[in-house]
Amino acid sequence: MNKTNVLERGIGINYKKERSEITLWAPHAKSVELFMCDKNIALPLQKQQFGYWHTIHNINVGDNYYFILDGEKQLPDPASLSQPNGVHGFSQVVDLNDFRWTDRSWKNPALQDYIFYELHIGAFTPAGTFAALEEKLDYLKELGITAIEIMPVAQFPGARNWGYDGVFPFAVQNTYGGAGSLQHLINECHKKGLAVVLDVVYNHLGPEGNYLSSFAPYFTDKYHTPWGKAINYDDAWCDNVRKYFIENVLMWLRDFHIDALRLDAVDTIKDFSPKHILKEMKEYVDELIAATGHKHHLIVECDLNDTRFIDPVKEGGYGIGAQWLDDFHHSLLVAAGHDRKGYYADFNGIQDLAKSYRNAYVYDGVYSAYRQKTFGTKTDKNVTKQFIAFSQNHDQVGNRMLGERTSTLQSFEMQKLLIGAVMISAYLPFLFMGEEWSTPNPFLYFTDHSDRELIEAVRKGRKAEFAAFHLKGEAPDPDAEETFDNSKLNWDIQCIEPHKTMLSYYKTLIGLRKHRPALYSLIKENLYVKVNEKQNVLILKRWYNDEEILCLLNFSKEKQSVAISGSGEWYKLFDSASVKWRGPADAPEKVNKDVTLQPESLIIYTNKHV
Repeated sequence: MNKTNVLERGIGINYKKERSEITLWAPHAKSVELFMCDKNIALPLQKQQFGYWHTIHNINVGDNYYFILDGEKQLPDPASLSQPNGVHGFSQVVDLNDFRWTDRSWKNPALQDYIFYELHIGAFTPAGTFAALEEKLDYLKELGITAIEIMPVAQFPGARNWGYDGVFPFAVQNTYGGAGSLQHLINECHKKGLAVVLDVVYNHLGPEGNYLSSFAPYFTDKYHTPWGKAINYDDAWCDNVRKYFIENVLMWLRDFHIDALRLDAVDTIKDFSPKHILKEMKEYVDELIAATGHKHHLIVECDLNDTRFIDPVKEGGYGIGAQWLDDFHHSLLVAAGHDRKGYYADFNGIQDLAKSYRNAYVYDGVYSAYRQKTFGTKTDKNVTKQFIAFSQNHDQVGNRMLGERTSTLQSFEMQKLLIGAVMISAYLPFLFMGEEWSTPNPFLYFTDHSDRELIEAVRKGRKAEFAAFHLKGEAPDPDAEETFDNSKLNWDIQCIEPHKTMLSYYKTLIGLRKHRPALYSLIKENLYVKVNEKQNVLILKRWYNDEEILCLLNFSKEKQSVAISGSGEWYKLFDSASVKWRGPADAPEKVNKDVTLQPESLIIYTNKHV
């Protein structure tokens, strides 16, 4: 197999105005033709090495086509860039080089400067399109966000889906606006100083419209995954499967100017090759960076507490830039009083939260009762900018049976404390759309399948998932349009109390995080944490040069008196319980010994007079 060219598309149709290259991997086919629907002609492809078929032909942008295998199987292109009629229809020729970019001066920030805002294109705005999101970019900029993270946009069945049922990894969802509209959105984001993170799925494909197996051994029954056969990263014929997904990584970064990719659930990627697929992806990304001069980041979601994914390549790791930190979320929510059911049963609250502040992983080589085994690795050699902290995300909200957010599960005061706990951490802060104004509407799991048996299977599967949490009742029907509509953000309530106050609270807190050196400098050693388990109080101190920040967090429902050690006075920077934020009372502007914390509150002091 030839080495992948990082600067040029090497599979599917590589459109060129003079003569386009058409390449398909179908190792078991006896013949392959490209059928041009509008012209009603079939163009034969010639067999190449390693099961590839190839031809060069003059085609036009907008031409609709299928591949025909062995004179009978008429199938859409597995590397299609556009599916205008959905996953079962023809593919369409797209020229990704046609868009006129104006972001040459854009510099992708270092990961440590990212403040993430995760959103779902369909549910973020009433229209649910890339163009509609563009109208909200000024709002996100004013909020203080530096990077928007978009849930998957690879073509999925129907018009509504979380995106993890995508079956055409190279095609941009047609109901969102397609490839050109996504390029325009990213160009506008860069114009406004916003980085773009795209969520991609390399651990499975969805069930409906998944035609890959008709072309080649993209899957293997060597391993079992929650979605059936695993993607074939290390079995026979795996070289070209690996090339397929590496080409996908390169496309998003090169042709769409995506700044960072978030790789979904990499713990379910099965690969025992001498070189793991993630490591190989990272090598190609580095090669692309060297060739173009544009910086790109890779981020993973991983449930293994294994630093191998984020350790440097020279130390035997895969070199990924950062990972989602579930242990922080779980311990934070239990500290806030969340029921200890399902995977929350492993967490003890404030003590575990303190450990996560210090060490990222709570389970770092200790016994997990939930998993019934010793679990995790130490993070002694890892830096804090490699971890992303959050109190909410699409999984932790949407995978609840009723999709409840903390806005309906926690008090107004506790909601303020939760985001405060995220913002004072030495990790990369992350928000989920709508939390900044305490939106009450749920974020539910939704689909739009056409197969009735599949729809029923999804319903049953969701019910089985909730059994671990001992939940009774029925989940909203994932395939019902009402379920999707109920998940859309209600922007109209932003100007109504208490949502108006919460939005202002978030803006102020994010601004504090961005402008206080002791908070935005992510130095692992410049952090001290102490807990009083009886009071359910956590004291966190961070410092940079001569600035010290003292954070007092009260997770209890009672007032708590806390003794401040050391000499000198502390000046108040921020007070979640202030009447300004609809809280019960303001804390003293300066203190030098004891201070009373209001229930479910956060106070931030500094040693610098402000």
